[in-house]
Amino acid sequence: METRNPDLALRSRQLFEQLVSWRRDFHRHPELSFQEKRTSETIAAELTKLPLFKVEEKVGGHGVVASIRHGEGPVVGLRADMDALPIQETTTHSFSSRNPGVMHACGHDAHMAVLLGTAQLLHEDAERGRFNGTVKLIFQPAEECCDSKGETGAVKMLQTGRLDDIQKMVGLHMCPWRKSGEVQWHDGPSMANNDEFSIIIHGSGGHAGYPQHVKDPIWMASSLLGALYSLNGRRMDPLEVGTLSIGRVQAGEAGNIIPDRLYLEGTIRSYKESVREQLLEELKQTLTIVTALGGNYDLTVQRGEPALVNDRDINTAIKTAAGSLKLIEEPFGMGSEDFSFYTKTIPGAMFFLGCGLTKEKSLHQSDFDLDEQALPHGVQVLLGSAYELLERGG
Repeated sequence: METRNPDLALRSRQLFEQLVSWRRDFHRHPELSFQEKRTSETIAAELTKLPLFKVEEKVGGHGVVASIRHGEGPVVGLRADMDALPIQETTTHSFSSRNPGVMHACGHDAHMAVLLGTAQLLHEDAERGRFNGTVKLIFQPAEECCDSKGETGAVKMLQTGRLDDIQKMVGLHMCPWRKSGEVQWHDGPSMANNDEFSIIIHGSGGHAGYPQHVKDPIWMASSLLGALYSLNGRRMDPLEVGTLSIGRVQAGEAGNIIPDRLYLEGTIRSYKESVREQLLEELKQTLTIVTALGGNYDLTVQRGEPALVNDRDINTAIKTAAGSLKLIEEPFGMGSEDFSFYTKTIPGAMFFLGCGLTKEKSLHQSDFDLDEQALPHGVQVLLGSAYELLERGG
């Protein structure tokens, strides 16, 4: 059966007011990772208005999976994430966050609105018999944060087995450095492995006027930091993608007291698994500086998301679905995304959807905002990709 839908761009634009309404409602009521109760209940309530969908709630936490089938064919998954960030919003919109210290500053509110719009058109097309196969809409919790086990929402949803039948998968991410009407794509590694580390340097504290009687952890850290930063440019192949950054250094309570310990936290980003392992090993070796200077240390490494590897064939479907939208081929940068857990086992790809304003707002920024004209483009590309993949078979 022919699944192409030549009026998909027009039908997506006709959803504009509803897409904006959904997005602003989610933005007004953000919830942190693993706390998306109101968000998931709102999504489930909207989906149950569409009787052809089978709606499953509390999948891997607060996750929602909505499946719709017409005839025989492959199973395609479309994913949006639901959680917000621990950021105090500084915008002055009428729909600004009502939850102090919590904000949708990464576009997840838009992701959910786009996927709900996709559900609306999917339901209409199922009623008309316009496609063959199954589409699963995945509203995923906890993309921004992992739990005490180091597991994000993607991991927990995969562990339920509810996604085992998915053969191909597509996700989107809002992109404030691209304008509305632009779609950024990339084959292969496109976002980074993410490993976080923390170090405690142990010395012995004392009076700042008698440094000869102490083992100063701040002095040790001054040598360690330079060595760690040099890993980026001197210990790695410059043609490889990998970086180590320090985000937190904390020690001491007063200027005239040398502390007995120093806390240091950072992150390692890479595209290749071999680079990931090399940087972790170099980190461990570099820490011998501390023992050489008379101190000791504790190192903790939290292995995070793997690199996002986009499937070439899935990207072909995305590019076809984009139609007249402007396509830009470029990696997405050194950020990380737990959509990568899906693409480790399921052929899939993520595209970045342009939503930039005249004054660009960065992701995770307290005044982050987006051009809502991009929302129908998201529906067009997401649903169009699903139809392309259904048409091509398993």
